[in-house]
Amino acid sequence: MSVKHAKPNFSQSQVAEMVKRLFGLTESEISSLPSYDDQNFFIDPIEGDKYVLKIMNSEDSKNPALIEVQMHAMSFLHQNGLPTQTTLPNISGQLMSLEEIDCGYGSQKYLVRLLTYLPGTTISKVPLTPQLLYETGKMAATMDTILQEMVHPHLAVLERENFIWNLSNLPLLEPYIHLFDGNPLEKVVKSVLYQYKTFVTPKRCNFRKCINHGDFNDLNVLVQPDGRDGHRISGILDFGDMHSGYYIHELAITIMYMMTEHPKPIEVGGPVLAGWESFLPLNEAEKDCLYVLVLSRFCQSIVLAHYSVSLHPENEEYLMITSKNGVHILSQLWELGKEQVEKLWFQTAAQFSDKK
Repeated sequence: MSVKHAKPNFSQSQVAEMVKRLFGLTESEISSLPSYDDQNFFIDPIEGDKYVLKIMNSEDSKNPALIEVQMHAMSFLHQNGLPTQTTLPNISGQLMSLEEIDCGYGSQKYLVRLLTYLPGTTISKVPLTPQLLYETGKMAATMDTILQEMVHPHLAVLERENFIWNLSNLPLLEPYIHLFDGNPLEKVVKSVLYQYKTFVTPKRCNFRKCINHGDFNDLNVLVQPDGRDGHRISGILDFGDMHSGYYIHELAITIMYMMTEHPKPIEVGGPVLAGWESFLPLNEAEKDCLYVLVLSRFCQSIVLAHYSVSLHPENEEYLMITSKNGVHILSQLWELGKEQVEKLWFQTAAQFSDKK
């Protein structure tokens, strides 16, 4: 969750000094990368490989154990064949460094890491073919299944009580709904919250638990050409929203974000679902709640984007990327209704699987 003045604001000269001091690298190119709450830089040093420097916001920097688990998860997935970044040690052999600096609102501390650079472009920039959507669903299921095997002494930090991006905590949005100030979308958001409380919450006891990446979105999945006029997934980015959750939550999140990039959003669910179930079939309770959970993630994204813009109006263009398309898609999904949407998704998934 954005907190006013938590996001770092390092200059390129400060980054160049830090990269030299901490990692012994002399940059030939430094460029800023988009980010929600943190600050990311592409680093191309004269010494060789390319990297990403990640400067955590001051709030998350107060929880190094959580960052440690995130780094371990990335390494664990990488060891198991998934295309994730890994963290490079600094000159003193540490994977993190706590840097204290004044970014314009008093001296604060920020955790700094250097990550490997993954080639590719975000999935948001290529055609979302049914096959690529299928592979995206399969990758999400594979990732969560592998994460469930992960062992670490600080895994308990992933419980993250009251983490507002956890789909289990949807009711935490209620204090922010006033930001719509009479916008017609307010009625839809309130209706989804009611459906969540009365329909999803009682069934949650039948959901299968796991560790969620929590943000498997169109800007956190990289792809490269596969040599057959299509694309393959070449990178999974940003584990900052990792938390203890449920498999069905990851699927709902994946479907929702892929919908924001498709010319016919309603058609996304079937191929993603088919890919997911090729690796991890859903149980009945999970199937029954998928529609409302996708709507719920749209609500989280739209409400929290409006809140973040109220704190950081200078970053409005990036913060509202998903929300701009999401408002229309949420309304369309709500108007179509659970029965019609589920029928299309599950029938399409079955047909897709039959062709495999």
